[in-house]
Amino acid sequence: MVAGFLSAAWVGLLWAWQRASEARFAEPSAPTIPAVDIGAIQAKAQLGDPLAQAQLGRFLENQPGATNRYAEAAKWFRQAAEQGNADAQAGLAELYETGQGVPKDLAKAIELYRQAAERGHVGAQYALGFDCETGRGVPQDQVQAAKWFGLAAEQGQALAQYELGQRYALGVGVPVNHCEALKWLMLAAAQGQPDAAARRDTLKKQMTHEDIAQAARLVETFARNRQGGR
Repeated sequence: MVAGFLSAAWVGLLWAWQRASEARFAEPSAPTIPAVDIGAIQAKAQLGDPLAQAQLGRFLENQPGATNRYAEAAKWFRQAAEQGNADAQAGLAELYETGQGVPKDLAKAIELYRQAAERGHVGAQYALGFDCETGRGVPQDQVQAAKWFGLAAEQGQALAQYELGQRYALGVGVPVNHCEALKWLMLAAAQGQPDAAARRDTLKKQMTHEDIAQAARLVETFARNRQGGR
């Protein structure tokens, strides 16, 4: 764990930030809408409110057994997406990617992910990073992959932090930088990313004590900045 190289105060701060970020920066999921609010959400959506339209889309796609739930979700996502709502753009991208409720269209999915990612949607940023990494629907580009993983990692997405740590360790799309690599692997491991702890421990064996301490300071700075930005 990072505790061996961080002050007790910063360990506490880091863990507080991590617990908050788990909910805030998880992969996109339906916002919780109490049943009593659905009527109000629908009314707002019908009046053209993009946030309500996006919420309704997320709600509908997560109703098991509902008739045409994905097609209905796509309808509301589309209306909100056209008004620039990032969560709706990401939600509609997911449907185009899987062919649920709309014809499967990877090119449309990627364009919508890009629109959402440019508006700061963390799930869309990770999705674009994966697509650039693998060449899925776009030209394979490790520099672009590192860019999108980096943006998601900065927002606290644990899997993106792991991916970025690996990239800095190996020099894929970014220059080799073991301090940066260890920083991101420590952050990902602290959030419970299953592969990050082993990779972190392996990397530390290749580093000097001074470099490990520097990585720990980078973690402290990251935690402080995230805490201050909330």
